[in-house]
Amino acid sequence: MLPVAMIGGAVFYQWIGYLTFLSPYLIFMMLLITYCKLDFKDFKPQKEHFILLAVQLGLSAVVYILISPFNHVIASGLFICVFIPTATAAPVITSMLGGRISFVATYSLLCNMIVAIIGPVIFAAIGDNSELSFLQSTLFICSKVFPLLVCPLLLALLMRYMTPKIHAYVNNQQQLSFYMWAISLFIIVGSCVSFSIKTWDDSKILNVVGLVIGALAVCLLQFYLGRKVGGKYNDKVSGGQSLGQKNTVLAVWLALAYLVPIASLAPAAYIAWQNIVNSWQLMKFHSNVN
Repeated sequence: MLPVAMIGGAVFYQWIGYLTFLSPYLIFMMLLITYCKLDFKDFKPQKEHFILLAVQLGLSAVVYILISPFNHVIASGLFICVFIPTATAAPVITSMLGGRISFVATYSLLCNMIVAIIGPVIFAAIGDNSELSFLQSTLFICSKVFPLLVCPLLLALLMRYMTPKIHAYVNNQQQLSFYMWAISLFIIVGSCVSFSIKTWDDSKILNVVGLVIGALAVCLLQFYLGRKVGGKYNDKVSGGQSLGQKNTVLAVWLALAYLVPIASLAPAAYIAWQNIVNSWQLMKFHSNVN
């Protein structure tokens, strides 16, 4: 279903503008449904979280330092694919793969806070067109990430203790989050295809190829490293999704705001790669279950 959603978004990109306003609402509902399954007693940082953070920040620095002397555009695009925080919808896929929702949700919160704090400084150092102050950029990142991440969590907590019957009903609708994610994917891919066509330039073909292939490389590497770290704690799924599944919508905006516009094609391509990986994982998981 996820590949069909991606292909559909690419085919119907001309009309996707009418649906883009739905994205935050869909993500909010996906997280609310997923968080209703969460045991809040398990919502706490662990040693594994900080190891994953170190891997993420270290890998993003290595990627930029190694590639930047040869191609600044590709280095910037791949850097943001690694540096950007975990997707707000990552707990949804983690739940479907049998991983720990609480672990991924906790890592997502930590990761978003780190990006909000140190992101503006890094983008000011490597970006070409940064026009926002530290405070403005920090507030923007928080306004993009925190409402979508924190509000569903708080609402699920209130429902658990104030309206337990409604909470139980929502908890039993876990399958709906998958279909909401497919619709969100349809909209996001369509938006990225529309942007790519509007900004296409034949002279930049080598950069485009490098960004697309490089995004695949860092995507596979992050899922691999995440599963390696998670495997040491008997939870490959949660480790892989925490490090590999990225908030690509935020990544595209940050690339446009701080870097050369074409660098945003890397996180745009990452959308396709990470969801192909997720599709393969879901297919493999359910075939083993059946």
